[in-house]
Amino acid sequence: MQSSPGVARSAARRSLIAALSLAALAALGLALIAAPSASAKKIVQGGISSSGLGAEIPESTEGETPGEAETGESETGPAGRARLVGTRAVAPANAPPAVKRVIAAANRIRTLPYIWGGGHGRWQDIGYDCSGAVSYALHGGRLLTTPLTSGSFESFGEAGAGRWITIYANASHAYMVIAGLRFDTAGDTSGTGPRWHPSVRAAASGRFVVRHPVGF
Repeated sequence: MQSSPGVARSAARRSLIAALSLAALAALGLALIAAPSASAKKIVQGGISSSGLGAEIPESTEGETPGEAETGESETGPAGRARLVGTRAVAPANAPPAVKRVIAAANRIRTLPYIWGGGHGRWQDIGYDCSGAVSYALHGGRLLTTPLTSGSFESFGEAGAGRWITIYANASHAYMVIAGLRFDTAGDTSGTGPRWHPSVRAAASGRFVVRHPVGF
């Protein structure tokens, strides 16, 4: 039986629509296969991502708030040693944030003169004495809230040498060894005042009580 022209045209339209739909679905599938997935981005060795963008690198820990890797015990391996670059100390990479802040604070006053009582009436002063300089640096590391005298440092923190910071104190003098460098107002040939020294040997005479901040 011969079909009418109208029926033939309707069948042809349905066939064309079906073919176009199949073509569209095929094109969409190919596009999905070719497009990189956002979750497929991978960081590879060397800090470069597979997309060619730089990997996310943690910022400096200098400004971290307390509670994040704040104690010496949180770091593994041996304590690093700070370096002297000119008159400035550079903290070791594996130092806890608090230790880096102590070093940064000591750097800020490393060229100021010795002034008896300096750093005790106010944190920002025109010069510092021995205990005032030690107090300022520890305060910068958020390890001390009130300046202490040399004698008061004899009972500060915990007894014995610390892993990162060791304080030496007696009734007349106080200084610190921070990451292997001595921060001291005594023993500088170019003048007294808070300075970094590569030698940890005491420049002042006498016996010292050895203490360290809790956790460091």
